[in-house]
Amino acid sequence: MAGLYFHIPFCKRVCAYCDFYKSADLRRMDDLLAAMHRELDDRRGYPGGEAVTTRYFGGGTPSLCTPEAIRGLLDHAAQLFDCSGAEETTLEANPDDLTAEYLGGLLEAGIDRLSIGVQSFDDDCLKLMNRRHTAAQAAEAVRAAQRAGFGNITVDLIFGMPGFGGDTLRRSLDAALSLGVQHISAYHLTVEPDTAFGRRAARGEFRAVDEQISETEFLTVHHTLTEAGFEHYEVSNFALPGFRARHNAAYWHGAKYLGIGPAAHSFDGEERHWNVGSVERYIAGDPAERELLTNRDRFNEYVMTALRTAEGIDTREVAARFGTKRLERMREEAAPYLQSGALRDAGGRLAVPPERFLISDAVIEALFET
Repeated sequence: MAGLYFHIPFCKRVCAYCDFYKSADLRRMDDLLAAMHRELDDRRGYPGGEAVTTRYFGGGTPSLCTPEAIRGLLDHAAQLFDCSGAEETTLEANPDDLTAEYLGGLLEAGIDRLSIGVQSFDDDCLKLMNRRHTAAQAAEAVRAAQRAGFGNITVDLIFGMPGFGGDTLRRSLDAALSLGVQHISAYHLTVEPDTAFGRRAARGEFRAVDEQISETEFLTVHHTLTEAGFEHYEVSNFALPGFRARHNAAYWHGAKYLGIGPAAHSFDGEERHWNVGSVERYIAGDPAERELLTNRDRFNEYVMTALRTAEGIDTREVAARFGTKRLERMREEAAPYLQSGALRDAGGRLAVPPERFLISDAVIEALFET
């Protein structure tokens, strides 16, 4: 099993852009953790006893958990699964949670990689997003993590924020680079209906940036980070050599994973299941929903995830896993994109050039089997 994921859904404040499952009622934290331990016991045989290679705490805001709670989940998982070869254990954190004492506790608990939700180094932009930290706090959080001994840190940034492109975006990128982090995730804002931004947009009070601005800002991010030595290895992810996100990369390459917690997803290679998106119902023990993937489903998922990465589609793997007829059809559909340069064929791999990742969804849709 490549990945073990723990979903901590609690947040002190709901961000204006976020449509992940979350809850601002922290009073159920202890009950939730107890339910997560029960789920670990229930899943002890999943999937087939494979070793765990990466562990990840996502949310929500996992840094609202105490180091003791984090360690308890990791230790419990190690009793049930072979975690002895775990290569990466990540925790997502808000900058204002990262005190020196807390960081030391995380290291002792077994966390060796931090994903710090900065989003912007502009205070006005942070206010618009309803973030609970300032730019200065974000920079100090990264420095504090480095002083504590963390040598594998990623910061999250958001671009495509109306009114905060251009020089503001460049300053955020420069600020992230000046901190000497090993990885940067830069996500284009998506205005989802069930968010504060989505509700404002429905009232005509907020408008997403247009396609031209999207492309300009995407290229600003791409060129700034790649010129600084970062590899653009997935649509939204940039890493210095040797610092790709191993847990997320496993998702993109179709590896098996187990998700623990409300709204967490799991995949055993054939069947996908997901827990109920409710703290109360999860604590009460509501069962997960399940979906058995067809061969076509697995093919489409492979195309979708592979074309979001720098490696792209391995045509030999397509032939071996899905048959030569699918490969021939896919090559026919890919021909116009190869001719236009939206796809490249190198050494038996079909890949979207990283500087054109922004159009990858159109290529993916064209290669899907309907």
